Amino acid sequence: MKSEETIRRLKTIEGHLRGIIRMVEEDAYCIDIIRQIQAVEAALNKVSAQILESHLKSCVTTAIRGDDPNERERVMKEIVEVFEMSSKV
Repeated sequence: MKSEETIRRLKTIEGHLRGIIRMVEEDAYCIDIIRQIQAVEAALNKVSAQILESHLKSCVTTAIRGDDPNERERVMKEIVEVFEMSSKV
């Protein structure tokens, strides 16, 4: 999945992250830094959700409609693992 929109969003997030690094280097007010970190986290979550939606609409749909039960099981297991990892973070 290579979307120009996704790349644009990630580059914007990268810029915000660099701003946070500068804030830390300049000893900015802690709460301001935390708010910026939360904004980056929210932006990353949005990108992640968009990528997941794309994956569900393409790869997962193809596997579920396909004839290979092992492939169906594999993609379903991947989705479960992604959600399990997100709850551990």
